Amino acid sequence: MERGNHTVSEFILLGFTSHPVKQLVLFVMFFIMYTLTVLGNSMLIVLICNDSRLHTPMYFFIGNLSFLDLWLSTVYTPKILVICISEDKSISFAGCVAQFFFSAGLDYSECYLLAAMAYDRYVAISKPLLYSQTMSTKLCAFFVAASYMGGFINSSIITKKTFTFDFCNDNIIDDFFCDLLPLVKLACGGKEGYQALMYFLLTSNVMVPIALILASYLFIIATILRIRSTQGRLKAFSTCSSHLISVTLYYGSILYTYSRPRTSYSLDTDKIVSTFYTVVFPMFESLDLQPEE
Repeated sequence: MERGNHTVSEFILLGFTSHPVKQLVLFVMFFIMYTLTVLGNSMLIVLICNDSRLHTPMYFFIGNLSFLDLWLSTVYTPKILVICISEDKSISFAGCVAQFFFSAGLDYSECYLLAAMAYDRYVAISKPLLYSQTMSTKLCAFFVAASYMGGFINSSIITKKTFTFDFCNDNIIDDFFCDLLPLVKLACGGKEGYQALMYFLLTSNVMVPIALILASYLFIIATILRIRSTQGRLKAFSTCSSHLISVTLYYGSILYTYSRPRTSYSLDTDKIVSTFYTVVFPMFESLDLQPEE
């Protein structure tokens, strides 16, 4: 990847704090969350693969979502743990590129996958008699493959654009990972058209999936309202409640971080919010999206 004439060979990740005691507390917290994320998502994937009763479109999507969460957390958390307990807070230029590329690709893929899951819930509730026929194995596989392809194609675009900036030998990132906004803040030139590209990717990877999800849930709500029995309504709502919570928390944190005007950016606040969808959210989903008895 070509770089400017005045660039850096590594970046320094400041993390959250330089206070030794606070760093130790953060290390323990992140270690526990990462352990729960790995164990929870791994067990969920194994359970779905081994239990034939869970070989349904819904659990096929949940298994892939767990896979994404597992690797998304792995992209971030090991480096966070090193930053918390080590005096060496550097990350190589190549390592920063790789972290940025995979984190963006996995994030974008998850956005698309959540939209596909909303369509699956719409078919299950609105057209239950045609569910198995509509949500065929080929269609489910297509949705998952398209999610990965769309996510990593867009990640390639934004990664190439970001790391062809001239960073002017300023290599201190006020964050715990190589995130978009801190990197753009370091760049000293060549930002023409970058804001437009960022909003385009935000629209294609976040706003379009959100629109599809909202449309699916409008049809779902209309169907639920036509159900006469209260028990039937509660059962219908329970089949999509976990997904709805995941969508609200995940998209909410992303929109808060990346869709605000530049004048309202606060790196300290953004670090807390980004921690939520990079570390906390994968752990939450591994505990929330458990198979029903």
